[in-house]
Amino acid sequence: MRKQRVIGLFDSGVGGLTVAKQILEQLPDVRIVYFGDTARVPYGNRSQEELIRFGEESVTFLIGQGAEAIVVACNTSSATALPTLQERFDIPMIGMIEPGARLAVKKTIAGRIGLIATETTVRSKAYSLGVSRALARGSVPENADLRSAWQHGEQAISLVKAQGCPLFVPLIEAGLANSLQARGIARTYLAPLQSSGVDALILGCTHYPFLEPVLKEILGEDVLIVDPALAVLEELKELLAQMKQRDEAKSDPSLELVSTSDALGKSQWRARYFVSGDPELFKQVGNTLLQDSIESVEQVTFVEGSFNL
Repeated sequence: MRKQRVIGLFDSGVGGLTVAKQILEQLPDVRIVYFGDTARVPYGNRSQEELIRFGEESVTFLIGQGAEAIVVACNTSSATALPTLQERFDIPMIGMIEPGARLAVKKTIAGRIGLIATETTVRSKAYSLGVSRALARGSVPENADLRSAWQHGEQAISLVKAQGCPLFVPLIEAGLANSLQARGIARTYLAPLQSSGVDALILGCTHYPFLEPVLKEILGEDVLIVDPALAVLEELKELLAQMKQRDEAKSDPSLELVSTSDALGKSQWRARYFVSGDPELFKQVGNTLLQDSIESVEQVTFVEGSFNL
């Protein structure tokens, strides 16, 4: 039996499900283990030290559940904790910032990129640096006119406005993404971005795609919504191909005989979901995105440095 990879994802809550959705839909041979740290949501007002500790706990838990690669499906953690986590764990990790920045550069038409994110992500300037790095490493816009103007020094491409949106995550976690309250708050947050003339808006928090219909309603068709989850999926595909090549180079026949489900003592599962808070609330909100595909959610508790089922 061909080996199926297990990908671990973690986020402060339901937001990372927007990444999980892309993986489940487009990578049929991959299984996922998802951890939502709902007992400590939101992450947007946490210190870097807290976020590193939370990340270490989450990664350790996911590895214990069989994860062979980790997607840090949280922009705040990606912006502040990912470099430390990559140093401390010998497992491939993908964050949200670099893929999202590259996608924004690729899709912008006017070179005026905007960002909505948690306050911690905004303060980190990670996306602004990510856009600059993407350009320096050869990423260019698909739009030929902008690409030519930028290459000739006639037009800049940059992140021109970043807006912190601290109320979005609590609204989404409460299942209020489509409420009148959400629309009113979104109009307030988006006004400075509209005034800045952004043409591409990065959703710098994995929770925010839950609000995409509301955002499009307010911004109209002139502003492209950039969801980093799509770029993360492409990076994950490349990582899986590299892992497959390494396995083939080892020429180990057992890799074709042992399934991931057997290794974990499970049978016939595609995705497993764990939370540190209320399982039922996570299931209720999560199924609004995943079309009622979440059948069960297990709660874990954090005791003396580790999570226990």
